Amino acid sequence: MRFRHPDGTTVHLAYCTNVHPAETLDGVLAQLRDHCEPVRRRLGRDRLGIGLWLAKDAAHALDTDPAALRGLRAALDRRGLEVVTLNGFPYEGFGAEQVKYRVYRPDWADPERLEHTTALARVLTGLLPDDLTEGSVSTLPLGWRTTWTDARADAAHAALLTLAERLDALADLTGRSVRVGLEPEPGCVVETTGDALAPLTAVGHPRIGVCVDTCHLATSFEDPHTALDALAAARVPVVKSQLSAALHAEHPRLPAVREALAAFDEPRFLHQTRTVGSTGRLHGTDDLGQALTGDALPDTSPWRAHFHVPLHAAPAAPLTSTLPVLKDALTRLVGGPHPLTRHLEVETYTWQALPPALRPRGRAQLADGIAAELALARDLLTDLGLKELP
Repeated sequence: MRFRHPDGTTVHLAYCTNVHPAETLDGVLAQLRDHCEPVRRRLGRDRLGIGLWLAKDAAHALDTDPAALRGLRAALDRRGLEVVTLNGFPYEGFGAEQVKYRVYRPDWADPERLEHTTALARVLTGLLPDDLTEGSVSTLPLGWRTTWTDARADAAHAALLTLAERLDALADLTGRSVRVGLEPEPGCVVETTGDALAPLTAVGHPRIGVCVDTCHLATSFEDPHTALDALAAARVPVVKSQLSAALHAEHPRLPAVREALAAFDEPRFLHQTRTVGSTGRLHGTDDLGQALTGDALPDTSPWRAHFHVPLHAAPAAPLTSTLPVLKDALTRLVGGPHPLTRHLEVETYTWQALPPALRPRGRAQLADGIAAELALARDLLTDLGLKELP
């Protein structure tokens, strides 16, 4: 979906296909048929943006076989879909029964991460619509904190410098610019937008910036305006933003709240949980179950858990979502005189991880839910003065 900002800039809205995990190119093509096109039809649109997640094997197939890349582009056109952004965070296995810490491997100290991201950038130049010359890729925020060392930090810095050189060369070769954004996430080396400032200013390249995920922003209790102002002051570009909402518990000490939170403690994904203590310090656990056990996390202040809940359907009381944080962030991102980013992506990949009573039953209900999320995001954009384009 495309929108015209009052300054004339085109802003793109998509939804991320990591909600339909597929490891192979055949699986990606099936996603377009079984999920993406039905969502487009529900929205009554001739064209719908999707943020493709391409696992290692699918990316390699597209990068090494020009005919395969042309075939995917043709399938997108045929089904009324377009791609301006890729989700390059998960490398493989995102559809596994247990993902947890695996999603952070390989990290940016491993050569595989550089090669995979380079391949994604090359593929994206072949998928961009004919009238566009700029794409984006979101990626891992360097690595998981507990395995990080100075040596790994040096290797990651060198890899990002090499990536920047490759993106420059790719732009010269194709006439199409791809930017890559580190996506701050709780528990990682780059947990907050503030953590991104030092490594990205050290790289100092306009094609390497930040992907602001509003669920992650909220989970770490970052104020959107403060965070985005700091990025702007440091001249760190917001390459893209993932529109998402975290799980919020206002009174975690209450037994009813604990019981409601426990329903979201599921075995597939990691649900980092955070709270702000009485001194203003951020406290956290790596997973929701750890927070619910014993006294690992202070419970006198609200908790937020990294669980992407559907944007249009906040959990039932006594829980809620951080949709207000998303709205504040979006106001700063695209509500000013000029947009801070042109690529927006709804990313609720946890539909099938919701408590059983809230999960969609079959493809049709999932498509209904994704369409409802996009409709909400569309309304937020038009309320900010953007005009939906055909």
